[in-house]
Amino acid sequence: MDIQSILHALNIQDHNHGVMIGTESFGSGPTIDSISPVDGKKIASLSSATADEYERAVVAAQKAFHEWKTVPAPKRGEVVRQFGDALREKKDALGALVSYEMGKSLQEGLGEVQEMIDICDFAVGLSRQLYGMTTHSERPEHRMFEQYHPLGVVGIISAFNFPVAVWAWNTALAWISGDACVWKPSEKSALCSIACQHIWNGVAAANDVPQGLSCVVNGMADIGQMMSADQRIPLVSATGSTRMGKSVGETVGARLGRALLELGGNNAIIIAPDADLEMVVPAAVFGAVGTCGQRCTSTRRLIIHRSVYDQVKNVLSSAYGQLKIGNPLDESNHVGPLTDRDAVDTYLNALQAVKDQGGSFVVEGGLLEGPGYESGCYVRPSIAEATNDMQIVQHETFAPLLYMMPYDTLEEAIALQNGVAQGLSSAIMTNSVREAELFLSAAGSDCGIANVNIGTSGAEIGGAFGGEKETGGGRESGSDAWKAYMRRQTNTVNYGASLPLAQGIKFDLG
Repeated sequence: MDIQSILHALNIQDHNHGVMIGTESFGSGPTIDSISPVDGKKIASLSSATADEYERAVVAAQKAFHEWKTVPAPKRGEVVRQFGDALREKKDALGALVSYEMGKSLQEGLGEVQEMIDICDFAVGLSRQLYGMTTHSERPEHRMFEQYHPLGVVGIISAFNFPVAVWAWNTALAWISGDACVWKPSEKSALCSIACQHIWNGVAAANDVPQGLSCVVNGMADIGQMMSADQRIPLVSATGSTRMGKSVGETVGARLGRALLELGGNNAIIIAPDADLEMVVPAAVFGAVGTCGQRCTSTRRLIIHRSVYDQVKNVLSSAYGQLKIGNPLDESNHVGPLTDRDAVDTYLNALQAVKDQGGSFVVEGGLLEGPGYESGCYVRPSIAEATNDMQIVQHETFAPLLYMMPYDTLEEAIALQNGVAQGLSSAIMTNSVREAELFLSAAGSDCGIANVNIGTSGAEIGGAFGGEKETGGGRESGSDAWKAYMRRQTNTVNYGASLPLAQGIKFDLG
């Protein structure tokens, strides 16, 4: 499918309005050009939002919420089910746009759309399972219970590396919970947001849902700042760097709102002496170079038992020599480009920092030039030998830079794994039940995700996704993450003819 066919299938024009309230589109702010890192060509342009246009979107979302919250949750789920079906119909086109606009491989682009479909399926079932609880009252003839109600307007700030899936994680759960959504996408993948809104609009029109239920507000950081400070938005879900998340969290916290933060990761795989190398290699290589190292769950560090250190180093070096780097729409390639030239500069600076801080390269990366690499965004992935206390190792470099370091005892390996500011994803490769269980215990990994004999990257939607420490503490996607999008209410019903007080307090007016 060529790019023009992709754009036509998704209703993307040469110039698009970047603000959408349902089917209504407008935008009079600065123009955002979408430049593909695949070939450096402009895909299309769109106009961004002004402050007044952001205001229009929030007002529309508020109005939609007051109507939508009264719709029974299973009926809300039916609308989300239809949205999942619409995504199935557009999967090839949307997956290709994700790949071309962001730069990840076509398989990863299609996989991202599949995540959207999966979370819709999950949300449909969940719409009949928004359970509260019943508990026993100490007072006679009283019933106590808890229930969950729709929260309000949910603000979503998403990152370039997953331009559609993370929005769907939030919206699918928010919609079945009875909430309306205002989405501020990354300006680096803005066209994907317009495509998603067009797909949603067809479903919304068929079900006569309120226009403001889904609003897209494209723009720069100032839009995210407005959203974070907006008292009308009780929950802001933000995905991105730790620096960005700290700003959002501080602003939302100052008004006592809720912030759901999914931020940086500095993820490690511990490789035990009895690890199966046939599993280690694909787990480590995909974790490190998938999406060109631009996943929050990308593998950044390998902590390898000293007895197998040289063996692992050799097989990984050989595997890196087999990587095919090029156009991500060509499925024979393993690695596509970084998302833009700023990302390339960050990567090259990190490589220099490794040298300056005493590290050495097993596989030295760099900028790729020549035919097929004209965009200036293609790089060669790197493997470096380093120590965990190096400043560059402590920092999350959003690029295909993998560090190796040895360990002697599992307790030492776990301390190295935990010895960074971030706490998103972690893994151990071992055939020892004892080592696996220690890694998963309270004395083990301090991350939100801890895996055994799989890598750090590629979470399923059924589990809650998120991490601790500077990863932000938020949880999205599966399990009971839906509770973040609702407000909790404790209820007590007195069905008797007297008014006893709790704790045995007496208050006699007679």
